[in-house]
Amino acid sequence: MNISELAARTGLKSVNAFSDKNVDGVYISDMVSDIITGAKPNGILVTLQTHKSLIAAANLVDVAMIVVVKGKIPAQDVVALADKAGIALFVSTDDAWTYARKLADLGLT
Repeated sequence: MNISELAARTGLKSVNAFSDKNVDGVYISDMVSDIITGAKPNGILVTLQTHKSLIAAANLVDVAMIVVVKGKIPAQDVVALADKAGIALFVSTDDAWTYARKLADLGLT
């Protein structure tokens, strides 16, 4: 499934411009060290965090997109860093559990 289809099917709001890559797998964490060791390339990272270290960690493992839950909007400097790294950044009003269930219903795990 590609990013734009996933966003449309799960009600995401785009925060930045993005390349429409295919996504493969999901990782949910709010801890940078967990992201570095657990997230996979071309995956979806679901998190509550909105700081620049999150983008740096996601970039290290080459995630395709980040979904920030609970309607939190990243600051402009965070968005700019995601742009520079080529990471699609989205916001969901769902909490992490609810959004994870949507992904599982679509067959993404």
